[in-house]
Amino acid sequence: MINKIKEMYKQQGISEQVYDFSEKICADLEERFKKVDKIAEYNQLKVIGAMQKNKVAEAHFNTTTGYGYNDLGRETLEKVYADVFHTEDALVRPQITCGTHALALALSANLRPNDKLVYISGKPYDTLEEVIGIRPSNGSLAEYGVKYDQVDLLENGEFDFEGIKEKITNDVKVVGIQRSKGYATRPTLSVEKISQAIKAVKEINPNIIVMVDNCYGEFVEEIEPSDVGADMIVGSLIKNPGGGLAPIGGYICGTKQCIENCSYRLTTPGLGKEVGANLGVMSSFYQGLFLAPNVVASALKGAIFAANLFEKFNFNVIPDGKESRHDIIQAIEFGNPDCVIAFCKGIQAAAPVDSYLTPEPWDMPGYDAPVIMAAGAFVSGSSIELSADGPIKPPYAVYFQGGLTWHHAKLGILKAFQNMVDDGLITLK
Repeated sequence: MINKIKEMYKQQGISEQVYDFSEKICADLEERFKKVDKIAEYNQLKVIGAMQKNKVAEAHFNTTTGYGYNDLGRETLEKVYADVFHTEDALVRPQITCGTHALALALSANLRPNDKLVYISGKPYDTLEEVIGIRPSNGSLAEYGVKYDQVDLLENGEFDFEGIKEKITNDVKVVGIQRSKGYATRPTLSVEKISQAIKAVKEINPNIIVMVDNCYGEFVEEIEPSDVGADMIVGSLIKNPGGGLAPIGGYICGTKQCIENCSYRLTTPGLGKEVGANLGVMSSFYQGLFLAPNVVASALKGAIFAANLFEKFNFNVIPDGKESRHDIIQAIEFGNPDCVIAFCKGIQAAAPVDSYLTPEPWDMPGYDAPVIMAAGAFVSGSSIELSADGPIKPPYAVYFQGGLTWHHAKLGILKAFQNMVDDGLITLK
């Protein structure tokens, strides 16, 4: 069987030398992968328990149209999400178009003119800059009189607690924390560290709303930020919790008041959660959530494998091959734009969809530099599926994530690695 598998990789363009080198790394990761599987098992049971508690039935998969009044599938799904993430309420809708939309919704729903938003994990992800008004944009929070400040993380990636005390003034209404690194090379924040930051904020003012951007972090650990005091956690369904099946959508889980505010902003005051047809996506939403813990485990294995492979060639990998994992993203600093492009071309070539296309850097809306993105996905833009992207600017880092199965993630990494070997960017001795 081993020889047959090696032959299959050869047909995919993976040389025997690259394959043999990678198998030694995989053998060393067996115990690490078992720990990943244990977390997946725990989270799988958590999801099943929430579905059973809320008596999920076939009737909940029915399609609704129009206003969507009395949509039992939608209402039950939101109860399931609230139970999975241990919150009072949840908003889970196909009308939330992406993660940035979900975050903008959570912020705009709970901030008013003259309120202040403070991010305590440094500058947020690029696409939020225009939402907040860091970069001027029509309809930004700044245009509505919402003030903004931020506390950068310390050089070691830890929260700056002294800076937090200084910046949290009486007009601060919402504190934002971004769990994942975005297009930065800082460490991802563990739930434990987020817990310490939330505690520090609440000691200053217990009425401040703490919102955590949970994108890429769901089901990576046994607990979520909502288990340690976050008033809202926010994410995209075409990332971790959608399990690769959700075709669109986002979620916000949190306190009843925060979610009620979000529902009025999503639809309209007076209607809130009562409207919003599901348009036939309920089965994908439920089944995607059911699969999510194990899909996340596959993506994690791919990230761990990539870290262990590329650090052997002296590239800076964040996190490194032995560090604990708190999201599914693997950053690799190449210091060379050709490496970023070659890596992404390899990921694209491994895709089941659009494998014959060649990704190129382009000026994407919302970004301040050309970005290259590789993703041959069943759901367009789904970053829980195998994907890689990065801005073409120093330190020329690529951000690798996803993989609905571990074996596909492995293939993608090997194609990217082989591409760099073939281009003379890596020398394999």
